[in-house]
Formats: sequence, structure tokens, C-alpha cells
Amino acid sequence: MSDHGMMEKEEIYSKVLRAGRRTYFFDVRATKAGDYYLTITESKKFTNDDGSFHYKKHKIYLYKEDFSEFNEILREMTDYIISEKGDEVISERHQKDFKKEEYTSNDDVVESVESTDDSDSADKFTDINFEDI
Repeated sequence: MSDHGMMEKEEIYSKVLRAGRRTYFFDVRATKAGDYYLTITESKKFTNDDGSFHYKKHKIYLYKEDFSEFNEILREMTDYIISEKGDEVISERHQKDFKKEEYTSNDDVVESVESTDDSDSADKFTDINFEDI
């Protein structure tokens, strides 16, 4: 039997999380000795210039002896992010009213909502401290 056939046979329990262009697969699998382990696969869809697409996959194998520490660190990191930034998504492209900017051939941004006059354009800039990045 091929290795691929064995992998399909060893899958015990699965869950899928679809998140935009990414899909996460959580799969419980069995070792040859009959013990269980977890695989977490991130699959991300990419579109080629010709309209065709392909997927890039990254996989993590997580074994029982690491569950406790993994869960502890994952909880600590996710709690830290939520406490520091809240659970609202900050990225513009994830906002409901996000409008993709259009670019001209000379890479100037064409505003997609409405044009502004130059008198108030300086007011739209924010001071950036590069040490914060």
C-alpha cells in the first residue's frame, strides 16, 4: 500500500476552519503503535496572473507529550494579543467597508472614494516613530 493510502487510513478525527484565503485543518492521526497525535495544516490559496490558482501548505505535527506546554504557550500568546490590541481586527483589508486602492502605471494611488484637494492632505499624515515598528 502506498504511503498516501496509509495516511488517509490513519486519520481518526478532523475539523476544518475556513478563514478567508486560509483554511486550517486539524487532524487526529494514529501512529504505527496506535497512539494519537495532532496535525495542524494551514492551506493558503494563491491566484496566478492567468487566473489559475494553487495552494501552499504548512503542517505542524504535535505529539501528546507536548500538548500541555503547547496549550499553555498558545493561551498565553493569544491572551497577550487580545489584552494588548483587543479582538477587533485592525488590518484595513479585513474591514467590512474596505475598498481596494487602484494603481496607475506610474504607481500613483488613484483614490477610490472621492478626491481631496491638496490643502488638507497634510492633515491626513501621522507622525511615525520607527522604534515602535
